[in-house]
Amino acid sequence: MTGAPGPDDVRDAREHWTVVRSDSPFRGPVFSVRSDEVVMPASGGGTEKVRRDVVEHQGSVAVLALDDADRVLLLRQYRHAVGALLWELPAGLRDVPGEPLRDVAARELLEESGYRADRWDALVDVLPSPGMSDERSRIFLARDVARVPDDEIDFERVHEEADMPVVWVPLADAVRKVLAGDVRNALAVQGILAAHAYRNGAGIELRPADAPEL
Repeated sequence: MTGAPGPDDVRDAREHWTVVRSDSPFRGPVFSVRSDEVVMPASGGGTEKVRRDVVEHQGSVAVLALDDADRVLLLRQYRHAVGALLWELPAGLRDVPGEPLRDVAARELLEESGYRADRWDALVDVLPSPGMSDERSRIFLARDVARVPDDEIDFERVHEEADMPVVWVPLADAVRKVLAGDVRNALAVQGILAAHAYRNGAGIELRPADAPEL
C-alpha cells in the first residue's frame, strides 16, 4: 500500500515482524506464555530489539443463539480471575485439533445450555486481547433453536459449569444491559452488539459458518 490509507483500506492483514529470540517460560494445559525479542522501528530511525510476552491460546468459539422472538440465550458463570458471576454466551475452547469451528460451537451450545440449532452463520470474528494474546474467537449466530431432552445430553457439568443458569433475554434489552455495564464479558458484548447491528442494518449479509478466518 502506498500513501495514506483511506476507508476502503480498513481491513486487517497478516504481518510478521522479525523475531530474533524466543523462549517459553510457562506452558499450561489451556495457555502458555512465550517471550519474544522482536525487531521494531526505533524512534530516531533504524530498528531496535523489543521484548514482547505473548499468551499462546488454543482459540475459542462462542454462540449468539437467537430464538423466533428475537431473544438471546445468556448463561451465568463464575469467573475466578475477575472474581465475578458473569452473563455470557455459550462458549468453549478449540481443543480438538482439526475440528470444524461450527461443530465446536454446536457442542458447546448443547453442553452448556441444552439447546440445538439448525441454522448457523458466522456473526463476527474477534481477537479478544491482541496486545498480549494470540487467541482467536469466532462468534456464531445460531437460529432455529430447540431444547434437547436431558436424557439425550451425555455431559456432566462440573466446577464453574455446575451452577450455570440459562436465561432468554430480548435482544433490545440485552443491548441496553451491555451499554449500562450490566453485561461485560467481551464475547457477549461483541456478539450482542453484532447481532443487533445485523438485525437492524439494511443490506448487511453474514458469512457462511465455514467462512475462512483471516
